[in-house]
Amino acid sequence: MISYQSPEEKLKQMARVGDPPHLLLHCCCAPCACSVIERLASYCRITMMFYNPNIAPFDEYSLRADELRKLTSASGRPGVSNMIISGYCPDAYNKVAEPFMDEPEGGARCRECYRLRLEETAKRAAEGRFDCFATTLSVSPHKNAEIINDIGCELGGKYGVEYLCSDFKKNDGYKRSVELSRELGLYRQSYCGCNKSQIESLGRHTADV
Repeated sequence: MISYQSPEEKLKQMARVGDPPHLLLHCCCAPCACSVIERLASYCRITMMFYNPNIAPFDEYSLRADELRKLTSASGRPGVSNMIISGYCPDAYNKVAEPFMDEPEGGARCRECYRLRLEETAKRAAEGRFDCFATTLSVSPHKNAEIINDIGCELGGKYGVEYLCSDFKKNDGYKRSVELSRELGLYRQSYCGCNKSQIESLGRHTADV
């Protein structure tokens, strides 16, 4: 298990006089991003990055990307200096996920999906000379922060850029994301992103009826 300090404390340590650290924040969706941005904006400059080739179909991908743009314009919160929206590339996800399609949600398929998205973020962070990178994935109560942080630290070492360990669901992070989503009128999706998660989500909802 990785032992880490709070992301706020880490960012404070990284700050230089009059120059806060520049964070590349991988955003899985606007609802998860909103509470993370609120929490970190006072400690760093944030560039949001939307790279999520797992999301299907294309219309859903476009909707979530648009909601992230909406978050930036609607919130007017300090700290966000830029946004990167990657093109739709489902083949990248299908390539890493195909061997694990029979895995349940949260298994090996999801771990490879985390790795895919975090690796692209780490590469961009290194190329762009960011001080650090992080992800909003751990806001979800369905995501294992320890696994995400293990992958992030490994990739940070590989690409030579600091990974900001976090579990953003803690301290009511998830609850705050729900509150902010409602305040800002953000679309909240009912499944993580891939076709498999959508099918499993539909199955759970059917069972509850």
